[in-house]
Amino acid sequence: MKVFSVQNLRSALRTRGARRRLGRRWLTGCLATLILFGVIAGFWLTSDLPVPDNLTDYTSAPSSKILDRHGRLLYEMLPPYTGLHSPVPLDEIPLALRQATIAVEDANFYRHAGFDPAGILRSLWANWREGEVVMGGSTITQQLARLLLLSPSERFERTVARKLREVVLAWYLTRHYSKDEILTFYLNEVYYGNMAYGVEAAARAMFGKPVGDLDLAECALLAGLPQAPAIYNPLENTDAALIRQAVVLQRMTEEGYISVTDAEMARQERLYFAATPFSIRAPHFVMYVHTQLEQHLSRERLEAGGLRITTTLDVALNEATRDVLRNHLALLATCEGHEQNCPSGGYNVENGAVVALDPQTGEILAMVGSPDYFSTRIAGAVNATLALRQPGSSIKPLAYAAAFEQGVLTPASVLFDVRTAFPTQEGAPYVPLNYDALFRGPVRVREALASSYNVPAVEVVERIGVTSLTTLARQLGITSFDGAKQLGLAAALGGGEVRLLEETAAYAAFANGGFRVNPVAILRVEDAEGRVLWQDPSGRGAQVLDPRVAFLVSDILSDDLARAPSFGENSVLALSRSAAVKTGTTTDFRDNWTVGYTPDLAVGVWVGNADNAPMVNVTGITGAGPIWHAVMDLALQGRPVRVFEPPEGLTQVSVCALSGQLLGPDCGHGVIEWFIVGTEPQAVCDLHRRIGNRVVVHYPLEVQAWAREQGLLETAVESENPAPPTQVAALELLRPDDGAVYQRDTSLAEAAQRIPVSAEATVGLREVTFWVDGMPLAIFSAPPYITYWTLEPGQHHFSVSGVSPTGALILGEEITITVE
Repeated sequence: MKVFSVQNLRSALRTRGARRRLGRRWLTGCLATLILFGVIAGFWLTSDLPVPDNLTDYTSAPSSKILDRHGRLLYEMLPPYTGLHSPVPLDEIPLALRQATIAVEDANFYRHAGFDPAGILRSLWANWREGEVVMGGSTITQQLARLLLLSPSERFERTVARKLREVVLAWYLTRHYSKDEILTFYLNEVYYGNMAYGVEAAARAMFGKPVGDLDLAECALLAGLPQAPAIYNPLENTDAALIRQAVVLQRMTEEGYISVTDAEMARQERLYFAATPFSIRAPHFVMYVHTQLEQHLSRERLEAGGLRITTTLDVALNEATRDVLRNHLALLATCEGHEQNCPSGGYNVENGAVVALDPQTGEILAMVGSPDYFSTRIAGAVNATLALRQPGSSIKPLAYAAAFEQGVLTPASVLFDVRTAFPTQEGAPYVPLNYDALFRGPVRVREALASSYNVPAVEVVERIGVTSLTTLARQLGITSFDGAKQLGLAAALGGGEVRLLEETAAYAAFANGGFRVNPVAILRVEDAEGRVLWQDPSGRGAQVLDPRVAFLVSDILSDDLARAPSFGENSVLALSRSAAVKTGTTTDFRDNWTVGYTPDLAVGVWVGNADNAPMVNVTGITGAGPIWHAVMDLALQGRPVRVFEPPEGLTQVSVCALSGQLLGPDCGHGVIEWFIVGTEPQAVCDLHRRIGNRVVVHYPLEVQAWAREQGLLETAVESENPAPPTQVAALELLRPDDGAVYQRDTSLAEAAQRIPVSAEATVGLREVTFWVDGMPLAIFSAPPYITYWTLEPGQHHFSVSGVSPTGALILGEEITITVE
């Protein structure tokens, strides 16, 4: 047992006291250090912060000018919060807009002190989880502080320091302004896109009316824009804006502001977009340029002002184009010039759009998104050159180009324009019809494309596969024509949706020899001192088409005789110079297109109605065609004539006008056709056959029913040199082709993966039987001899046999195919 003396006890107490004093000094030092660091950090964060005693002191900047290619002023972009900026008191802003903004931007706005710790924690967690800044967590007050009080260089930084400075300013604002005052400032200052700052300017820019007149649906759409004005711009990307509107309505129901029924009614409401008139030239193009600037330079730099933006537009051509569009739509409205064929009640067409490009550079020379930007009745502020619409037959050149590229077809190949039932993945047959419900029988590719026959186009897509068409469309810059399975064979007739600007750019690739064209709107951007801040590269992209294929398409589309069966000679599609052109009309008359080009110019035209109402009997000849013709003439006036020059690797061969094969001794008419070297026909025409002293057309089995209806089975042409009858096989298997290789698609139903099996007999037979791998497939007692066989993996042998009226057995040759 240890015994402590008094002296030891005193010594121990002194030691313990010394330790306590040391601990207190250490704690004091730590606290002092923390306070010092806090003071230094606070000073660093706040030393240069503005004192927001009057927020309107922070709203000025020099203007920027948007010019056409010749330096003519299109629009002066006034500084933020001036020009398109009309502050209104809170009580003039609809309650629905206030609630929608709070619901989607800052649900706890009325409950926090300018910043939301829970929101900050959520953003920190999301950013840590993603490894980058993906969520801001800023309240309405923080956003206002950032918009008006932070410098342009700091405003769009994504740093912790900026966030902390933003929080300090938000806390300060909350102490000096009421919540309603802060909300009023925010709604009057935030950017909504289309160069509109504040809700009043946004309401007039989007809907052409004051903010106080907005309903729930319109309020919800506006409230969703500040997060990403360029992405959700309803005048250029209506679908994205409506998706964002649905998000806002959902948040409003979650916060208890509206009922589920109210939200659904607002979501279903049709919105009519327009804009209040203001001083601007080429408004659709200017808004398009502004969106491009936001993406390339950032809104921060735009708001700083002082920019000189030189664009590709020729404003004189643009305004002349607008006038052409207006005048022709006015003629259709009054039926002037169409009195004899005018439908009862008129053509019912009110809207249209035109775009003109330089196919060598991609520069946009004209962009008219509607006949009247400021018309509420036709949703004139919506840029129809960027809207998704069904292209109809104007998509067909891409299908034929893909077929030429693959070597599946030549311009002389024969396609059958007869009633045909094509198998589909759904199992139900697809039976396309021509515009006039007539069929032309066997036609060469040149006529089939130029005259826009539907059945041959579907046959082409069936041969090459829908994926080949959509792949080429993407390579040519069409971003929306996708989803081969969903489109199906209807893709050949424009069953998907495309943008006029993108399809015109795709056609421009035919004009320039196969190079992709990326539309260019801005030549350069300079600051106030003349320094070039950004310069758009040439819109001429990579070579995506064989130049020989591009020439073949251009040569066919510029052939006035080849399109004469459908459009007549010297129609509005014919210019005074060589020009390739294609029309497109949807079956329900909701969309009408004409897109065409020369080596120097590509012009696309769409006419229809913004509300998707069907027109009445508006065709390429009466609708978009005359506008295209007039714009091409205007733009090319005074320019030297250029023709489509054939590149190396092409040759011309005389072929039979009916069969597309080499001219035979009995062919009645021949034509000269272009071929890619190596694809020229090798066989002599076998359609014209001599029987006795006359020549008859021996129609293939697939078109015999059509020929019989037309009374053509005995059609003969006189020959000066009669010859003995040609011996032909009594029974011949026509399809499938010997040696063919088929590819199964496991994503399709079995019923959709069938191929035709057909035969023809030159003599009457009592019975005809198809055999597959030694087993009977089908038995016929009369023509036509055609059936379908479902693809099965492996190698398969097909044959045909027949029984003559006398009972004799007749055998056809055996062919072999492979299914992979």
